[in-house]
Amino acid sequence: MIVKQSTVSNNAYFVIPEDSDDLFTLRRVIEPGDYVIADTTRAVKQEKEYGRPDRGERVKVRLSIKVDRIELDSTVDRLRIAGNITNTDNELVSRGTHHALTVQAGDMITIDKDRKWQEVELKLLRKSGDGSTPFVLVAIDTQEAAVARVTGTHVKVIPNIYSGQSGKRYATSAKGQNLDTFFSDTAKTVASVLGENDRIIIFGPGETRRRFYNALEKNGVPKERARVVDGVDVAGEDGVFVFLRSAQAKEAMGESKLATVSSLLDQVMHMVRKGENRFAMGLKDISAAASAKAVESVVFSDSVFRSADEAEVVKLLNAVEAQGARTYAVDSSTDIGLRVSSLGGMVALLRYALR
Repeated sequence: MIVKQSTVSNNAYFVIPEDSDDLFTLRRVIEPGDYVIADTTRAVKQEKEYGRPDRGERVKVRLSIKVDRIELDSTVDRLRIAGNITNTDNELVSRGTHHALTVQAGDMITIDKDRKWQEVELKLLRKSGDGSTPFVLVAIDTQEAAVARVTGTHVKVIPNIYSGQSGKRYATSAKGQNLDTFFSDTAKTVASVLGENDRIIIFGPGETRRRFYNALEKNGVPKERARVVDGVDVAGEDGVFVFLRSAQAKEAMGESKLATVSSLLDQVMHMVRKGENRFAMGLKDISAAASAKAVESVVFSDSVFRSADEAEVVKLLNAVEAQGARTYAVDSSTDIGLRVSSLGGMVALLRYALR
């Protein structure tokens, strides 16, 4: 999340969400009564003296709305903010009418609370995205490759790239040429998603992973930002998800959010098997633990918003954050998100057992 205080008001901040984690954060920070300023489009209809109004045309406009509703879209990668228009730079757009903004990663908005921001709100804004190195994963063998980008706890997988190799183990005249083209195509895909601070992790069966690593520089990808990981012998999209569940992922990705969340879930499942009670699952149990100030960390999936009141969930998350607990959002479309969803949508690690 890119955050900068406005020079116009001490109570306003410019923000640019960079991924789905940041949209979760904005859902927790923005509340009814806040003012949100953004560039958007709106349909403007021209009234005719004799006849019905035309269908109108969409015009670009910068407007300010007083928020009365905010919710995450079901796809998680969009945030909907609705309210009445309080100001606009286009005279064709009337003040006082209702408008809904759709905010996605990369969109710039200004949030003005018309009051002093609470410390927990500023903490949420400033820490979103901090300390989380993005990774580009490459699961490759001689037949196929999959490239995925991991930001925070979210995984975006690009469809498989196929080499067109026959699969025969003996040398054929075109085999080396096909493999060079395959490496070039895969490297171009890596370059297309590679961010300024991203690290590259390459894995898969056989020696293809090392051959691809050695071909990076020739194909314009900085080799010093990549490393080869052994022990994951599956390529393609399946290989990406096998890697993310492996011990090699935790070692290679260090203190990334994804590795941290995976470790937290492993701790919880270990406690379940041993019969320890230093965990809580579901909104009701975690709310009780929060009342006792016993929450150490919370992992929640977007699925919890579909089974519980959004405002209640946001209030709970902000309360435990104010108590010093860490909160982690995960996407229910990922493997880790599905694990959290199956445990009630929210899982908490406690400082001490409550029973």
